[in-house]
Amino acid sequence: MLTINFSPFPNLETERLSLRRVNKNDASAILELRSSPESMKYIPRPLLKTTEDALEHIAMIDDKIDNNEGINWAITLKNDSELIGLIGFYRIRPEHYRAEIGYMLLPDFSGKGIISEAVNELMNYGFKTMQLHSVEGVIDPNNLASEKVLQKNGFIKEAHLRENEYFEGRFWDSVIYSKLNQL
Repeated sequence: MLTINFSPFPNLETERLSLRRVNKNDASAILELRSSPESMKYIPRPLLKTTEDALEHIAMIDDKIDNNEGINWAITLKNDSELIGLIGFYRIRPEHYRAEIGYMLLPDFSGKGIISEAVNELMNYGFKTMQLHSVEGVIDPNNLASEKVLQKNGFIKEAHLRENEYFEGRFWDSVIYSKLNQL
């Protein structure tokens, strides 16, 4: 079985980005990201409403890292430490050498290839360092931007699950993309 250890925390870099640990100073940016109905329209999770909600979200991220159950990075531009998005591995299943990738970006930074660049770096980390065999992305079928990111990064569509999640009075479909470790 896969051994997961996120200590010390792995800071990552790309040509334009720094991926670092989320901290309490990121609370206002996380609140902006996760309180926006536009940013959250494809994510069936409750909107954050207060700075306290954002701090609880950060505490949940820290808890998963400390327990080696999941990992999130703050996406920042190299010349600026301000959080512009989140990216990470969720639902890590060490017994299957598989994890789910997830990401969000503030709307002002969309359409600039930032998420694709961050996903590419995470795939390198996941396959080379974590020794994952496969990574999946679970998206809303209407989230065409996320679908493009996954396809651009070599993910293949595996399944379309109909009405498999229930949130706020309606059923949601999920589409699963995956990528196998070819390194």
